Amino acid sequence: MRGTLGSGRNSSKGKVLLLTTTMGIGGGAEEQVMQLALELDRRGWRTRLVSMIPAERMPGEIGQRGIPVGDLGMTAGVPDPRALPRLVRLVREFQPDILHTHMTHANLLGRVARLFSRVPALISTLHGFKMYGVNQRFTKFRELGHRLTDPLAERTTAICEAAAQSYLESHSAPAAKLMALPNGLDTSLYRPDSEARLRLRQELGLTGFTWLAVGRFEKPKNYPLMLRAFVGLAQPDATLVLCGAGSLEPSIRRQIQELGLEAQVRLLGIREDIPAVMNAADAFVLSSDTEGLPMVILQASATGLPIVATDVGGNREAIQPGETGLLTPPGDQHALTAAMRQVASLSADERAAWGAAARRHTISKYDLQVVADRWEALYSELLTQH
Repeated sequence: MRGTLGSGRNSSKGKVLLLTTTMGIGGGAEEQVMQLALELDRRGWRTRLVSMIPAERMPGEIGQRGIPVGDLGMTAGVPDPRALPRLVRLVREFQPDILHTHMTHANLLGRVARLFSRVPALISTLHGFKMYGVNQRFTKFRELGHRLTDPLAERTTAICEAAAQSYLESHSAPAAKLMALPNGLDTSLYRPDSEARLRLRQELGLTGFTWLAVGRFEKPKNYPLMLRAFVGLAQPDATLVLCGAGSLEPSIRRQIQELGLEAQVRLLGIREDIPAVMNAADAFVLSSDTEGLPMVILQASATGLPIVATDVGGNREAIQPGETGLLTPPGDQHALTAAMRQVASLSADERAAWGAAARRHTISKYDLQVVADRWEALYSELLTQH
């Protein structure tokens, strides 16, 4: 096992080991786990972050606060049975009160490891609408694995009500042990900032109406649909800014050239200043075929951006149609274009009103403090029981 896993600071609340499939800047689920670790640390829990695959590009605050980060030395897409004894050894050394696993592979590994090490309580969190991989394969096998190993976990959580219902229907978890507990967002970090807006727009050379999309360049995000919908706007003064990276980036670049969008589409790669980039935009767009509860939707809403998104996963729970944004059927290019055109045609005052409503809604349901309170209540409940 690699990484630094020190003893940490004394705490009166307990110890939590957060196990993930992957870790690092660039993914919504990874971002959520890191923010949870930081907030638990602030509240007096001793936290550890462990990734099955070596972590990349960790935020500086993790190291600044002394939260240890380790990995199980696995390679993406390559089964490695040595990960199990590595995790068992780590659990025995750290002796967590709570083993909290995130994402399907980590959930399954954490459950099996419990057969060989004592853990008072284990929580499995699912971050998607279904147990898709990047290529949406082997979903049924993942669901079966979760079903068979369910007795090894005290609770399974889903990040939105729609996902929880999906897992009930697939029998991935029983109703008595399944609950929806959403992602949390630091709404003091993601907020309207006029100075950041002016600075980033000048830095990026943005003058007209600017759309923003943030996410992995992978099949479920359906960037080809977004690019075709953007072409349909026929607004030569508009700009589409894309932040992210992934295996489909070369094909996305080719499509941009084929559609003649080189002057209107900006690829910024992975950015560590997403709160500022959010402020530089006028609206946010998401074209995914499948989602759980996208962190980028919460980030954009907290920043005060009107949103156009496909009606998948928990998007309907985070967006209030006609008040904070618009929803379109997944895969429908013409509907996406029409919704983008409608938002772009709003007056500045109307967009500001939608954005303010979006921020209020996000603070009330998804603020990190609100969500962390719920996690702490669940941790305390399970530790009292077990």
